[in-house]
Amino acid sequence: MSAYTSVANARDDTLSVENAQSFEAFLQDIRVKAMKQGVSKVTLDRALTGLTLNPKVIKYDRNQAEFSLNFWRYITSRVSANRLEKGKIKLKENRVLLNAVYQKYGVPPSILVAFWGLETNYGKNVGKMNLVRSLATLSFDLRRRKFFTRELLVLLKLIDEGKLPFDAQGSWAGAMGNTQFMPSNVATYAIDADNNGKLDLWHSKIDIFHSSSNFLKRIGWHRGEKWGREVTVPVGFDFSLATLKIKKPIGKWQKLGIRNAAGEDLPKASLKASLILPMGVNGPAFLVYRNFHAILRWNRSILYALSVGHLSDRLLDNQALVAEPIIEPLLNREDVAFIQTTLNDLGFDAGKPDGISGPKTRQATRQFQRYLGFPIDGYVGYQLLQQLKTP
Repeated sequence: MSAYTSVANARDDTLSVENAQSFEAFLQDIRVKAMKQGVSKVTLDRALTGLTLNPKVIKYDRNQAEFSLNFWRYITSRVSANRLEKGKIKLKENRVLLNAVYQKYGVPPSILVAFWGLETNYGKNVGKMNLVRSLATLSFDLRRRKFFTRELLVLLKLIDEGKLPFDAQGSWAGAMGNTQFMPSNVATYAIDADNNGKLDLWHSKIDIFHSSSNFLKRIGWHRGEKWGREVTVPVGFDFSLATLKIKKPIGKWQKLGIRNAAGEDLPKASLKASLILPMGVNGPAFLVYRNFHAILRWNRSILYALSVGHLSDRLLDNQALVAEPIIEPLLNREDVAFIQTTLNDLGFDAGKPDGISGPKTRQATRQFQRYLGFPIDGYVGYQLLQQLKTP
């Protein structure tokens, strides 16, 4: 079976007639699990009766921008001139509240506004899809069944407790409100900061900013520290060091020849950092600190995390990226599946060919590059595709 066929079949699996017919049986299982957790029959009847699969949700899941866009295409679309201009206005309009929230949680206003802008364009795009239906569809899907089933059960519990309406709306992925909280985040981190008895992540900026900052603080944000910075890498550098798994004090990166984007010395600080190359050896380079990892715990996409950090910097009138943009063809899921299949065939374990470039695919790429004596950057891009297609 070709990579293309295997990925195509994976896409169509959930939407097949046989699986659609078993969706009702799947919901019955969800009912049993929810009732064991104390959710009432009344709530379950109201939320689940007559529920059907939403094919759009599966299609959105298979075509996320993080799966298909490279660094430059992603960051220029996310940190656009319009989003930057609107962000500066929002920063100014909400300065008093944002500063008060900063004093309590240590999350800078620019970081909070960057999350707000990237998640929903400052509240403009909070989502209009029924959350129960979306999460039920994703729970039934095989790709991340365990994760979304847990989120669905939490959502049903929140509805049963009266914290969310049974017909609450949000994104196709089950996220809600101005900063797109998943149900488990609502249950664990959301705060009724104005003490009005309602948890409102759609309209109450006090609840939105307090909840978002509480979330970031509790997943690892450290007051007074940067997320990271753009840097330059010297000729002859050992690119195998460019991975989130390797953390070195800033001084050691300095000794290895890493400098800031302007080519000047790095700051003298005790922070540990990792070097990442989101478009390989020819693209931009970043030293990222532990606050970058906090952003990753919000959203596990490196491109997303870099966009949050960069938008935050630009909101403070910091300069644009120094690295020159690279224009290269984008890879689709069939391209990535071909890369994974070929690497597996060559003896480099890229995991199941699913068309999604994750850590295992990048590690296999590194092993392939080391074997051939190429720069070891782990970048799964167009050049790698061409190399693997060459007889």
